[in-house]
Amino acid sequence: MPLEIPAESLILWNDQSAKHWHDFLVANPGLLDVPCDIGRATSVAQFFQHIVAVELRYAQRLAALPESDYADVFYDSPGTIFATHNRALDTVRTLLADPTYDWSREVEFQTISAGRLRASRRAILIHMLMHSIRHYAQLATLTRIHGFKPAFPGDYLFVDAKHA
Repeated sequence: MPLEIPAESLILWNDQSAKHWHDFLVANPGLLDVPCDIGRATSVAQFFQHIVAVELRYAQRLAALPESDYADVFYDSPGTIFATHNRALDTVRTLLADPTYDWSREVEFQTISAGRLRASRRAILIHMLMHSIRHYAQLATLTRIHGFKPAFPGDYLFVDAKHA
C-alpha cells in the first residue's frame, strides 16, 4: 500500500514552524533588519514577506480569488507578517473542508519568476507548504550566521506527534 502524507499534516508542520518563527521574531525584533540576499530580498523582513506572500497568493489561486499584490503584504512586524500566513492557511483549510473541492483539477497561473505554469491544485498546495519550509531552513542558517540562535527544531519529526 502506498504511503500518503495527509495535507493536514503538512499544514500542521508549516503552521508550527511559522509560530516558532513568529515567537522568535517577537523575542528578537532586530532580526528583521538583518541583511538577506536570498531571492530578491534585501532584509530578513523582506524575505519573510516573500514567504507569506507566496503562501497567500497560492491560497488565493486555489480558491480562485484575486491575487494580492506584493506591495499589499506588509512585513514591518511579526504580527503583520504572520497575519498574512494565517490568512493563507485559513483559506486553504476552508478548501480542505469542502468535500466537493477537486484537488486533481489543473489550474493555469502566472508566476513572478517562472512565467506561466499549469499544475494540479494538489501540486500547488504541496508547493505552497514546502516552499515555506524550505525558506525557513534557509532563515535558520542565516540567523545563526548573524548571531541569533533559534532554539526550535524545524524538522518534521518534531511536529506534534499526535497530529502527524
